[in-house]
Amino acid sequence: MAELDHLVFAGPDLGAAVALVAELTGVRPVPGGRHPRVGTANHLLGLGGGAYLEVIGPDPEAPEPAGPRPFGIDRLVEPGLVSWAVRTPDLESTARAAAAVGYDPGAPQPLSRSTPDGVLLEWRLTPFPSDRLFPFLIDWGETRHPSEGLPVVPLRSLHGVHPRPGDVRPALDALGAGVDVVAGNRVGLVATLEGPGGEIVLS
Repeated sequence: MAELDHLVFAGPDLGAAVALVAELTGVRPVPGGRHPRVGTANHLLGLGGGAYLEVIGPDPEAPEPAGPRPFGIDRLVEPGLVSWAVRTPDLESTARAAAAVGYDPGAPQPLSRSTPDGVLLEWRLTPFPSDRLFPFLIDWGETRHPSEGLPVVPLRSLHGVHPRPGDVRPALDALGAGVDVVAGNRVGLVATLEGPGGEIVLS
């Protein structure tokens, strides 16, 4: 069964994005790891229920990558919620179900990174969609899930925004996204977290 794996909060400056999340939530994300091939690094914050928030941006210690960084990071002018992942034990069957209703999430690819304490994490995922509303699919296999041991700021709600919600609901359901979509003049996600001082909205 598919379920929320993580939300992606990206910014043009990693340190600034981490500081913003820490200021909003009252909890500082912890270093996650580096992605040398694409020139990014991340910090992580637990959301409860086996999910987490990935705060990602350019790795200040890495050279410029050969190609563009993921999630449109090179074009960002401020931090924001740019993508999300749905965890599924069978990437291929979930991808086929989505393709059957007209949305092809793409072929899964293997990736890996090392944590700051030297643990190798390996996973498979589908390509990152250009549309922020659609999640990518991920399968961690036998790897320890990154949410384990993280400080937690509980996720209270997650919903999508789209000018024509009915157009996207079949594909989201097939992907196992399980989120409500409301009508709006933009396309994206809205996450509500419960911080020490009250609700925090990320979009």
